[in-house]
Amino acid sequence: MPEPSATPPIVAILSPGSMGAGVALRLLRRGVTVLTSLDGRSARSVSRAHAMGLRDVPLTALTQADLLLSIVPPGVARAVGERVAEAGVFSHGGPLYVDCNAVAPETVREIGAIITGAGGRFVDAGIVGGPPQPDGSLSPVFYASGPNAADLTILNSYGIEVRVMDAPIGSASALKMCFAGISKGLTAVIAQVILQASASQVTPALRAQLTASLGTTLEWAGRQAPLLPQKSYRWVAEMQELAHFLRDIPGAQELFNGAATFYEWLAREKDNAAGPHPVLQSFFSALGDGASPSTARARTPSQE
Repeated sequence: MPEPSATPPIVAILSPGSMGAGVALRLLRRGVTVLTSLDGRSARSVSRAHAMGLRDVPLTALTQADLLLSIVPPGVARAVGERVAEAGVFSHGGPLYVDCNAVAPETVREIGAIITGAGGRFVDAGIVGGPPQPDGSLSPVFYASGPNAADLTILNSYGIEVRVMDAPIGSASALKMCFAGISKGLTAVIAQVILQASASQVTPALRAQLTASLGTTLEWAGRQAPLLPQKSYRWVAEMQELAHFLRDIPGAQELFNGAATFYEWLAREKDNAAGPHPVLQSFFSALGDGASPSTARARTPSQE
């Protein structure tokens, strides 16, 4: 890791959800001052941010930041950009605005136009990976594109990996969309089929065959399943952005709008003890109880 510079930057993060909080803690532990603005947030969010050591300031005070990272649910990414621009944050220069949200390239270009129209500088960033962990066991990658992307690399000295793409605004978001389309799209497909397998009473046979044919993929899906109760609501807008991004690919728009509908349903059912989440958890928790891959292969046809 590069040595930190003599003067750490001041970084503003909107807003400190799981990813934003993970990034904030990584930076705080390396001596970076982290600002946020919690107007309109719940008492729980405010308490958590204060406990972490974030400085809560009005939007207008974000002018003192060097970087402003927008890490919010994709459905509100544009509205957050508008709020920051309307607050006059860029009237005298202000921070570099970095949109780190899972939105389509067209959407991020619209947000960039809002920021630059208000006098700000803009970077398109796509985060690939989960929130940074305190023990360093997990570190996402921030892909950055646009003419100001290199300015984000200062974070490499403070525990956040930034990879600059020699490409225009929209490219980092396109990469993020493609990655999310495979990871979260595949998660939706696997979860849907598992639920139907349960309803059709063929779960043990499906589990054995998947273990034999797609063991690594099944293990990966098993790590995704625990995220669904709390993450599904965030993935609705992400799937809708994907549907828009892939609208010229026959069938893709319907596919990802369908995934959005599925995640919306999962979000509504997150506290239902008789709903889909216990079924999914049961499927994956029983992986170690079923047939081994070699036994499953002996009992079932090989994958074509």
